[in-house]
Order: sequence, then C-alpha cells, then structure tokens
Amino acid sequence: MKTGQKNVVFVKIFIITLIAFMSSMLLFSFACKKETATEETKIGVEETTTTAAESAEETETTKKSISELEITGNINLLTGFEISDGILNSRPFAVMINNAGEARPQSGLNKADCVIEVVDEGGITRLIGIFSSKEVEVIGPIRSARQYYAEMSRMFDPVYVFWGTYPEGYKIVENMDMDVLTPLGDQSGASGITANMTDGKDAWRDSTRVAPHNAYSSTEKLKAAAANNGYDVEGGQSPFSFKLDASEENRGAVGDIKIDFSVASFASDFKYDKALNNYKKSTGGTEDIDRETSENLYFNNVIALVTDIANSGDSAGHMIVRTTGSGKAFYFFDGNVVEGTWERTSILDSMIFKDGAGNEVLFNRGSTYIGMIQGADRVIY
Repeated sequence: MKTGQKNVVFVKIFIITLIAFMSSMLLFSFACKKETATEETKIGVEETTTTAAESAEETETTKKSISELEITGNINLLTGFEISDGILNSRPFAVMINNAGEARPQSGLNKADCVIEVVDEGGITRLIGIFSSKEVEVIGPIRSARQYYAEMSRMFDPVYVFWGTYPEGYKIVENMDMDVLTPLGDQSGASGITANMTDGKDAWRDSTRVAPHNAYSSTEKLKAAAANNGYDVEGGQSPFSFKLDASEENRGAVGDIKIDFSVASFASDFKYDKALNNYKKSTGGTEDIDRETSENLYFNNVIALVTDIANSGDSAGHMIVRTTGSGKAFYFFDGNVVEGTWERTSILDSMIFKDGAGNEVLFNRGSTYIGMIQGADRVIY
C-alpha cells in the first residue's frame, strides 16, 4: 500500500474511534444525569412524605391539646358547671320570649343558660330562652312560634314552649317531633297540637301589661305541665363544649361588639368586662335588665352566626331563616374573637362550632348568647 493510502486509512480509523469514544461519553453522561434525577425525585418524595406526616402529627397534637382543655364529667350540658344543689341538669325548656319595646324589660333571661336572637317580621327580633341549670320564678313575656325559632330550639331536644303560632306553623312544629307546651292549640285540625298548657294554672297574665306582651310562667309550672303531658323531664342535648376561663393576663381587648339585626332600636350591643370576663348586653342603646331583680343581663360567651335570611313575601311578612348547612361564625370569649364556621346536618342535630383551623371551639363556662344575622358585615367589633 502506498504511503498516501496508508495515511488516508489511518485518518479514517482515527475519526471512527473518536466518534465511538464521544458517543460512549455522551451515553455515560446521560446515564449519570438520569440516576441523579431519580435520586432527587426520591428525595423529593421522601421530603413530601415527611412533611405530610409532620402535618398530620401537628393536627393530632392540636386536637389532643384541645381535648385536654375540655371540661367533662358531672356537668350541666349547657353551662359546663358541675351539677350540685345549685346547678341543676333538667331537660331544657326552650321558651319563646317577646322582644318588642312593650315587652321590655323581660323576666328570667338573666337565669337562662342560652339566649338565641333572630330577626322577625317587621325588623323586630324575638328571643328563645333555654333554661336548664336554674329554677326561675318568672319567665316571659312568652310569645308565639316561628319555624326557624322552633328549628333552633330543636337542637337542644327540649320541651318547646310557645303561645300560639300562625295557622301553618302548628303542622311545621309538629313535624319536628318535639315535645311542646302551648295554651293555644291548632284550631284548624291540620296538626295534632292541642292546648295542653292551661292559662291561669301553668301560666298567667300580668294585668300591668297589655296582651300579647303579658304572658308568663316559671320553671316550676313548666315542669309540672310537662309531667302532666307525659314528657320526660330529664335528657336534652347541647352544642357546647367547655373550658376554664383564660387567666386575666391572657384576656384580650375586644371590648365592644354590635350585632345589627335590622334597625338601630333592635341592635344588640355587648360591652366586655375584663375583670369579670363577661359581656353586658344592651338593646338599642339601653342596658338589658331583669324586670324582677333589675340585674343586668350578662353572658360569658357571645356567638354571631351568618346565614341566609329573607322575607318570605307572604301577607304577614314572615321571615325564612336557614338553620342547617354551614356558614361563617364569630365567637367572642376571654376578650378575644375567634373567626370560624358553624355547621349542622339536620334540625334534629346540634350545631357544631369550629375555629378557622377546623377544630371544635371550647367555650367558657356559663351562659351563651347566639345571634343569627344575614351578613358578616352586621357583626361590628
């Protein structure tokens, strides 16, 4: 072979060898990168798994710390105080209470374990007083029922006390499978609710006030009427769980709360007392007092629930209020506010109160006020 031809062959062999070497290096580099990426992916998965595990552990720790704070045992279901000669645990009586100007001041609300307020037709609000832990000598003025008041009462599994209702209301209340006491039965016969509470025996009229702002009863008379009708006087259920009050140095400074139901004369205002750790209630700028004792009306917890409220459009202007499902909630206690949610599956169930993280809210022992409004902007603090 000539020298020129040898050189050409040598060059060709060199080029082929070089290409093969470079290809091997590229393949090796790709394999290394793939292995590195796989390791990084594995590490990422492990880190994600660890984070999820830590999150679950943190949630369980939070739930455990809350459960450790909860007061349990031989307590009244509505107040959290230990049952004794002074703290009873009777089946709750849910009593409709008039809140018109002519009905103020009311009687017995200073001894109610819970008071619920919702707007009624014409912008007037009406109240439900829930009584269990104390004997109350005078309760009233007692007023007529509405569907949503009965639905809110039902979550306590109470004896529901009302002074009549609109014609369709009797059947609605009957369908809630609730023990009721009323001196005015269903005259239409559409329901089985009859007058089973005697005016003059189980309740009375106060001659110093004009009807319908003058009907009263007492826990003693209501218990006797319930027994006469064959109702259980023990039992009931509660939406509340309790804790001890925060120490004074850990109490907040959320001092003034307004719940705007409709017009100024029916706005509920609460002023916080840090030393006593409770909230003094006013209506329309006037302090609420008990008619019998002149004591101010105080609450240990104040709750504002946001829900759907609308006028039904009927001739009487009855309201429609959603009492099941869920909604935003504001919980006031210890001088602080906790923003969270409320939820309720059906009218037979109690409401569940949760904070923003989804944990159950623990309330201070004592009395609780609940106001239902149609927008978060109606809670001012």
